[in-house]
Amino acid sequence: MMRSIVRMEEVVMKRRATALGVLLAVATILVATAPGGSAQAVPKGQEPVMLASCGQSPGPVKVKVFMDRLKMDYVYNATATAADLVTAKNAGKPFKALIIVTGASLKGMGAAGVSIEDELQRTAALIAEAKKQGILVVGAHVEGMERRAQGAAPGDNSDEQSIDAVCPNSQVMIVRQDGDEDGRFTTIAQAGKIPLLLFEKNMELQDVLKNFFGK
Repeated sequence: MMRSIVRMEEVVMKRRATALGVLLAVATILVATAPGGSAQAVPKGQEPVMLASCGQSPGPVKVKVFMDRLKMDYVYNATATAADLVTAKNAGKPFKALIIVTGASLKGMGAAGVSIEDELQRTAALIAEAKKQGILVVGAHVEGMERRAQGAAPGDNSDEQSIDAVCPNSQVMIVRQDGDEDGRFTTIAQAGKIPLLLFEKNMELQDVLKNFFGK
């Protein structure tokens, strides 16, 4: 009788653990649906990864923290260019994924000695080369509505420009949920049939990356 009770408790615990895992996956990874209502399949992320910026905000550094924790094989270059992808390919170590974190910062662009126009031009060439090589392009916005409202300076729209340069041209989007309060990224996802991975809290970004790259 005692063995039966113990086994029953084990079964219940396993079911609870499975249910919790499913809930966590649903909470941290939401797949965008197309206008017709069909879910978009999320491609599998592979390493090595190039982590770059469009707008020079602190966003990529946040992503870098979690990539380090996951011990991912990646290169962080905020001002990565198409030439960097070509160099890696010619060296026999081509990148498999490119994460471009959107978000504009006047301070960041100033430190890098670039303007938003420079960023948009560089990013367009970077994405074009990535697609030429078959590198998976991931567009990310991880600083929420605060970054979108702030932009590079009060009253400008450089943050929105960085989003427009990257997200519609990506194959997957990773976005902090409060940054999509107005449906900006959902609209892009549905229009382009692009999988949209949403997370609520900063710490959940690690779960999104872990699941996406199968770590």
